[in-house]
Amino acid sequence: MLAVIVKNCSPTLHGPLSASIDLPSMLFAVWVPLVLQLLLPVALLLWLALARRASQAVWTLRVLLTVLFLGNLAVAGLWLVLPWYTPVAYAAGLLLAASISAHRLHEVPTWPSGWRGMVGLGVLVTAAVSCAVLLLQAERGRGTPAGAVVLSSPLASGTYLVVNGGHSELINAHLETLVGEHARAWRGQSYGVDMVKLGPSGLRAHGILPRDPGAYAIFGDPVYAPCAGQVVIAVDGIPDMHPPEMDARHMAGNHVILRCGAVWIVLGHLRQGSVGVQPGDSVDVMAPLGRVGNSGNTSEPHLHIHAQRSGASAAPMAGEPLPIRFGAIYPTRNLRIRTSGSF
Repeated sequence: MLAVIVKNCSPTLHGPLSASIDLPSMLFAVWVPLVLQLLLPVALLLWLALARRASQAVWTLRVLLTVLFLGNLAVAGLWLVLPWYTPVAYAAGLLLAASISAHRLHEVPTWPSGWRGMVGLGVLVTAAVSCAVLLLQAERGRGTPAGAVVLSSPLASGTYLVVNGGHSELINAHLETLVGEHARAWRGQSYGVDMVKLGPSGLRAHGILPRDPGAYAIFGDPVYAPCAGQVVIAVDGIPDMHPPEMDARHMAGNHVILRCGAVWIVLGHLRQGSVGVQPGDSVDVMAPLGRVGNSGNTSEPHLHIHAQRSGASAAPMAGEPLPIRFGAIYPTRNLRIRTSGSF
């Protein structure tokens, strides 16, 4: 259950394989983070601060469980509805709640008494271990893998939040396409990276889920070639969608595929009419390719980028997936990347 909570604590930016999503589902996706990322953490902090102190062991486990749960949300949660700095406020709340609950802690016994107390202790131990395992899995997915393709930043004009990235499903929804026949045509995007832009307030849009694509900070941002190479595929003319509408017929939307040496680089969900290159064109690093849009099977404006081995003409995104780096930076969920040109 906790794995589901951590993976679904905010609306997902859908990649090429994702199915279309209807309005009730998107409304549910908005309320889920408000419950799981706001109401539940606040309730947990109040529980820590105000619950009866039965024993020092129980108090210790309550603190540990709260730390681990909030740690999971901070690392694996999708902070789109609420600003990215919300976990910082929870950390301050945790210190306050622990200080309040620790008052006169020395007056209670070290261990709980009776079988009910021991059962409660066992439940807390189980929950804490579960949280610790999930947090470890998420953290392992943040380590830079060997053989990552080194690119320049395709975005160069602001602060961007990585929404999907890394090599654990807890922090990168694209990994769901790594195995299975149903995903073979889109396997190349399995280590894909999704990025949104943060405005001055730390939010990615004006409003929770505005229908106007222009209300999102990243919409229209220039997209540059992250490597020198040749254009393999360039698609334009697909309309930008109004969230929460999605175009499942054109999964990647307007997109460009570059051949950089033995590697293909895919940049997807570009703005209609913005793609300025053609198949066969040679491009240098930082050459303009198009602009960020909301075309294809995407729940809101963002840039999708991934690396893969060469695909086939019938399935260009079926090549072997490869992780990417932007210079020395391995982009993983909730990493903020400030750009002012290539890395």
